[in-house]
Amino acid sequence: MKQPILSIVTITYNASAVIGATLRSVASQRVPAAAEQPAFEHLIVDGASTDDTLRLVEAGGTDAVRVVSEPDRGIYDAMNKALRLAEGDYVMFLNAGDAFADSDCLARIVDVLRRERPLIAYGQTDIVDEQRQVTGHRHLTAPERLSWRDFKRGMLVCHQAFVVKRAIAPLYDLNYRYSADYDWCLKCLKEAQRLIDNGEAQADAIYYLGDEPIIHFLDGGTTTAHHRASLWERYRLMCRHYGVITATLQHLSFIPRLLSRLLR
Repeated sequence: MKQPILSIVTITYNASAVIGATLRSVASQRVPAAAEQPAFEHLIVDGASTDDTLRLVEAGGTDAVRVVSEPDRGIYDAMNKALRLAEGDYVMFLNAGDAFADSDCLARIVDVLRRERPLIAYGQTDIVDEQRQVTGHRHLTAPERLSWRDFKRGMLVCHQAFVVKRAIAPLYDLNYRYSADYDWCLKCLKEAQRLIDNGEAQADAIYYLGDEPIIHFLDGGTTTAHHRASLWERYRLMCRHYGVITATLQHLSFIPRLLSRLLR
């Protein structure tokens, strides 16, 4: 198989209850074929599941699916494994339970990657419940113009709606248990900005995919379940990237949002 333009990575571990929606979403994508380069591969990195996850992948995956199943040290370790195994020019993470917002999303993404060759492409995200019903937009909205400095206001772009040229993507920092994805996106944006500033990439190499959501994010997950611990970790991470004063002031501004979440 020729090198695909995009590696769609799905991390799984005993995900039989939610993996079906992700597999159906990828299988439903209407992506025009291109003889010179396949549109995508779907790389499943599984942590040696003991439930029906692998059987469901075998039954519901596309012809472009690749599966690696072996023990790992958690989700970010599995993501690092995926970065080493991915063959696409670009990589995005569509984890178990998450899905494309509609059947044309992948075509939109691939068209931009082929035509514009950005360093990063990003878009909007809607939240869905276990019945796959949209419950609303993500509480942080992706801006039309994005730089690493914008992430001091929080993770403005959902990790799943963040497509990165694999050549500039670092490994995830396993010192972070909940926020390595935030750190990773920041590092990708910093590297993209460095290349733009040095004239090694075009000025619009960080490309906005538009206002229509490209991802349906399943509400829940490790960070949501450990929200207080993840906030503390995020604070330490922001201190490293933005300084203590900026990080402290920004976290004080998060208090109303946190209170609203607790009241709900």
